[in-house]
Amino acid sequence: MRLANRFRSSPWGQRAIGIAAAEYLRLVWATTRFTLEPSDAIERFAKHAPLIVAFWHGQHFLMPFAKTGTQRVKVLISRHRDGEINAIAAERLGVETIRGSGAHGSDFSKKGGVAGFRALLDALEQGYNVGMTADVPKVARIAGLGLIRLAQMSGRPILPGVIATRRRITLDNWDRTTVNLPFGRGAAVGGALIHVPADADEARLELARRAVEDSLNAITRRAYEIVDRTGGERDRG
Repeated sequence: MRLANRFRSSPWGQRAIGIAAAEYLRLVWATTRFTLEPSDAIERFAKHAPLIVAFWHGQHFLMPFAKTGTQRVKVLISRHRDGEINAIAAERLGVETIRGSGAHGSDFSKKGGVAGFRALLDALEQGYNVGMTADVPKVARIAGLGLIRLAQMSGRPILPGVIATRRRITLDNWDRTTVNLPFGRGAAVGGALIHVPADADEARLELARRAVEDSLNAITRRAYEIVDRTGGERDRG
């Protein structure tokens, strides 16, 4: 166990894991038969770019493949050890990274939250789509206000999105991380765009936050209905 932790903590170990993870995800994507909903999602949403793409933590591994054509994408990834591995994998899959934190309260500045938020604003101004998890850190399926304020300050709409596969392993951790498996059926589902007015008050910001949360929950249910064809989620493992 100590040797494994040293490997995972070393720069060369993190790089090896990140590269292996990226190539594994390529295999999953290439061997999965995907349904896109709405069927014209790529054309429908592209004309509103740049977008803030929101997804649940733990359901994010295949999101880099939502990038199409010449789209430029940056994703917010935390600075901890697993974040470094995620960043290496994302960059190998053609997604640029912004290192920061979704922390709230007194840890926001210390963990890089302010710098990350500023970098997201800059990326949107430069025409990048940006991706970020919607959850409050360590509280799964509860959307935070971070991406709502980003939409308010940038003037860019939020696109809730989810990619699910029938063959998967769901881990027993705080965000029920889903490890997608190859050779099965998949679904990519996008929700309606959510706009946040620049002059939104706290009540309007809360309505937008709940809209993101409700949309992500609804499209997640829909994606698993498509891949499972039973109306419910079946886990492997």
